[in-house]
Amino acid sequence: MKHTHPQPGDIGLTRISGVTGQLIRFGQWLNKEGFADYEHAFLVLPDGRLLEAEPGGARIGSLSAYDGAPVLYVCPEGLTTPQRTAICEASARYVGVPYSFLDYAAIAAHRFRLPVPGLRRYIASTGHLICSQLVDQCYLDAGVHLFTDGRWPGYVTPMALYDLLA
Repeated sequence: MKHTHPQPGDIGLTRISGVTGQLIRFGQWLNKEGFADYEHAFLVLPDGRLLEAEPGGARIGSLSAYDGAPVLYVCPEGLTTPQRTAICEASARYVGVPYSFLDYAAIAAHRFRLPVPGLRRYIASTGHLICSQLVDQCYLDAGVHLFTDGRWPGYVTPMALYDLLA
């Protein structure tokens, strides 16, 4: 479900400009998720805050950082207030978690069924999270499973969130 007034527990999807955004778009294209302009995902928290994965580590910031930017806010149908609270509470344990562009390569290798020994274990155990993995993990920690298609944990890109919820 998409809407324009973000609530705690919502997922914000937006674009990243420059080379970084182009690399993410290419990675998503390799993953057969198209070239739409959603290269970044973040979690809306109470009091105008957000949690987002950044190259320097996951951080809590101000939602106002995206004022004027084209952001699509989405959430699953029927998300309850207690679920939203649990999702936001789960976010605190991920502040500072490192980011890894290598996860995009691992996700692409999985998509192409490349015989990479230990790939599933690598995606699940590096301790690094890209933005969409971070959002999905907060939902999982709160007992909300966004994806029911049998995908590996961590096999989530911003466009996968868009395709599921928008």
